Amino acid sequence: MYCVQCEQSNKGGCATKVGSCGKSATVADLQDVLLRLMQGISVYADRAARAGARDAAIDAFTPHAWFTTLTNVNFDESRFHALIAKAIETRDDARLLAEKAGADLSALPEPATWNPGTTPSELAAAAPFAAIQRFMDRDGPSVVGLRNLILYGLKGTAAYSEHARVLGTEEDAVSAEFHRISAFLAQDPVDVDALVAESLAIGALNLKVMELLDAANTGRFGHPEPTEVRMTPKAGKCLLVSGHDMGDLEAILQQTEGNGVNVYTHGELLPANAYPGFKKYPHLVGNYGGAWQDQQRDFAAFPGAIVMTSNCLINPEIKGYADRIFTAGPVGWNGVPHLTDHDFSPAIACALAQPGFSEDAGEQTITIGFGHNTVMGVADTLLGMIGRGDVKNLFLIGGCDGARPGRNYFHDLAMATPRDSLVLTLGCGKFRFNREDLGDINGVPRVLDMGQCNDAYSAIKVAVAVADALGVGVNDLPLHYAISWFEQKATAVLLTMLHLGLRRIHLGPTLPQFLTPEVLGVLVDKFDIRPAGDAQEDLGRMLEAA
Repeated sequence: MYCVQCEQSNKGGCATKVGSCGKSATVADLQDVLLRLMQGISVYADRAARAGARDAAIDAFTPHAWFTTLTNVNFDESRFHALIAKAIETRDDARLLAEKAGADLSALPEPATWNPGTTPSELAAAAPFAAIQRFMDRDGPSVVGLRNLILYGLKGTAAYSEHARVLGTEEDAVSAEFHRISAFLAQDPVDVDALVAESLAIGALNLKVMELLDAANTGRFGHPEPTEVRMTPKAGKCLLVSGHDMGDLEAILQQTEGNGVNVYTHGELLPANAYPGFKKYPHLVGNYGGAWQDQQRDFAAFPGAIVMTSNCLINPEIKGYADRIFTAGPVGWNGVPHLTDHDFSPAIACALAQPGFSEDAGEQTITIGFGHNTVMGVADTLLGMIGRGDVKNLFLIGGCDGARPGRNYFHDLAMATPRDSLVLTLGCGKFRFNREDLGDINGVPRVLDMGQCNDAYSAIKVAVAVADALGVGVNDLPLHYAISWFEQKATAVLLTMLHLGLRRIHLGPTLPQFLTPEVLGVLVDKFDIRPAGDAQEDLGRMLEAA
């Protein structure tokens, strides 16, 4: 086991029997093997695509399999044995597809022909050949670090792509480009300029994927609208839905209609409360708890059933709620019931069997729902406020949160922003300050919650539109970025920002370990990345640059 993919990794990387996230060494090794095989699938799929052939089943399996390897998603060893077997079968299908299309199958890289076996002993022996540090001595930290940047960027893009796909939105061109970049990675490339170029290509691809996901969400559930969301519980039986998957939330709301179960969102599903498609369900009564890293406390105190969709799962066995939590989609934990085919009846039965909340708590609300459609709808008002000097600065503060000390940086920065500034926020990083009262400017709330981490698309869309309207480049706006980095979705969003040419991004509070000093040097030199430091000092530099 060796893992540096997220901020939970220990100094020098997780190289122990159990990772900081709770992932076993066996599961970590199986994930490495799966990803090496997935690159082999992409080699054939890419060559088939160049010959005019594709297979929808191969394209559908790809983002799902990649998604299972993200931080805090799947810890279930048996599921990875099944996924590896499926990957080997799918690679054979991809090779056959390429052969039938008359594709050139010469000079195949190792992942296209590698046979790791399928038994536990064979896979354990094969794991070193899939390890991310395998070529460190040969290729050096800069090359290996940039390859990891591509690997983790692809993971994040795959996750967003899977979110869109399960809502029925996907494009052949997206799958083809994903396979192309993955096939590039399969060659264990060493050219630094080529590695940087492909990293930016992931940024371009992820922008398209976030656009597709935005269209999938708004096409199915309507555009988010400013909404007061209850953050305190109501009396009654209850079911908590966490993660990111809005399709699962919709199915749960449909299946709980009329049976007396109140449904709450948690973490990154908070923004769902602002979509008209969810507001029509009166038993969606609000949000419970905070960001993902608080879930053990939140879930232990919640007197009902819990469904964990997509990512951000933490060990459910420690705090005594393992008997009332369920997983869905790519998520898994050994021994926790896994629900498939959108059948949530076991979780609903569990909710009805639990005591629920005995009484209403005092009502506390926050305002959410400032997606790009809402903000662009009042663009004239916003531009007028900027033109008159009512709004002198815009701050984008948000991203993926975590538990490591120092993340109060984002709370402190938000609270210190001048009264004549607006704070755009998204992702679970906003839980650091979204219950604080930062006031308003001419009736416009100073904190504009734009949604989930993937709704960085909304923030980007608004920034580009404002810059165009003012006749300036986006880097000439008084817009400052403080991005909370934690895992691979955040890596994909960062690469999208770099692809768009956004500069002076403050990233932190600590940097990912795969960003070696050499790789960080490349990003600082080419993109003016700024590691987050002291909130007040960083704020001073931001305002000086405005």
